Amino acid sequence: MRPVLNQIRNNETLAQENAREVSLPAAALFGCVTFIMLLFGLTMLYSTSFGTAGSTFFLKQLLWAFVGGAGLCGVLFFGYKKISDWSLWFLIAISVLLLIADFCFPAVNGAHRWIKVPGIGNIQPSEYCKVILTLFLAKFLSERIRYIERAPFWRVFVAGGCICGPVIFFVLLGRDLGTTFLLTILFFAMMYIAGITWKILLPILLVMGGGVFSFVMAFDPMRRDRLTIFLNPEPYQVEEGYQLWNSMLALGSGGWTGLGFTESRMKMKYLPEAHTDFILSIVGEELGLAFLILVIIAYIAFLVLAIVIARNARTRQGMLVAFGCATFIGLQAAINVGVICGALPTKGMPAPFISYGGSSLVTCMVAAGLILSVAVDSAYPDYPLLLREHLREKMRPLLFWMREEGEK
Repeated sequence: MRPVLNQIRNNETLAQENAREVSLPAAALFGCVTFIMLLFGLTMLYSTSFGTAGSTFFLKQLLWAFVGGAGLCGVLFFGYKKISDWSLWFLIAISVLLLIADFCFPAVNGAHRWIKVPGIGNIQPSEYCKVILTLFLAKFLSERIRYIERAPFWRVFVAGGCICGPVIFFVLLGRDLGTTFLLTILFFAMMYIAGITWKILLPILLVMGGGVFSFVMAFDPMRRDRLTIFLNPEPYQVEEGYQLWNSMLALGSGGWTGLGFTESRMKMKYLPEAHTDFILSIVGEELGLAFLILVIIAYIAFLVLAIVIARNARTRQGMLVAFGCATFIGLQAAINVGVICGALPTKGMPAPFISYGGSSLVTCMVAAGLILSVAVDSAYPDYPLLLREHLREKMRPLLFWMREEGEK
């Protein structure tokens, strides 16, 4: 019996050493890529918005960057497991916020997405849904391994859909079709990576997609136009295709090397939403196609490193958390790049870490923190407990000194 136990311990030690050799370097590179994209986003936001709004947007985004950094550090301190334990409460809270946005605040550009908070600004609950849904599904699916093998449709897919479906519906109720689409794909992707076969998922996804497409084509003229105009925007350049046409003009005028930093012409109120959804168009205009390709490479590096961390996760729950965060950030980046160059229909989807938007930036930073937490946990199992114990040891002399001062 003892040799068997020793062999198990040796295998666990070897696996932990291998995880450290892979996860820690991947986490370091991942953190560097995230930090570089954040700095680049702040720089480009300053260039894009200074001529029309001064430093207002830049200072607000800088404040949100500090909030996102605090969220990243908080997630690292508590660990993804503890945060996932609270995910059901987060899901209930975000559902309430979505309903408040849907019914208590006026529409902006035809959508009920924002809650205006005095002194803070606008908060977009649907952005936080991405990371909350990831946390909940990671915990939900990791606890149902047996059901995935025995009854995947009813006990896993339907049960998970009954909990997550209302939240996604509340997002759709606010007429945020893009985020609804992203959350739906995230749900199916996590179900697939958890072990549910594509033979179950793909037919359901095709039926849902076909139903939504038919409804849009029959009853939603605005979005129906978006689905067709992007194929040939030139005839509609002064009407429905105005944003896309000016985005393509910005990319075309930049060429390979760009007009120069801060030298964009299209950002001077020619290109709507230049500091948010179409900020990468200004990157192409000012810094050129070559630099825009570097941005795309940075997104690909972010995605690849996150997948490496997910593959080396110590637990199934950690693997699902890292994979889910990588999925929604990678998909969001792909949609944004596709929209600005006319490869996809025009849709308000910010570029992760780069576009202006506090809710989007905080969500991306917290997602990055969760991925880093999975990487650190792979190398140092249950590291939050060790970290808190270390802090207690460091705090004991201070507490003892304060107690003595009080007695005196």
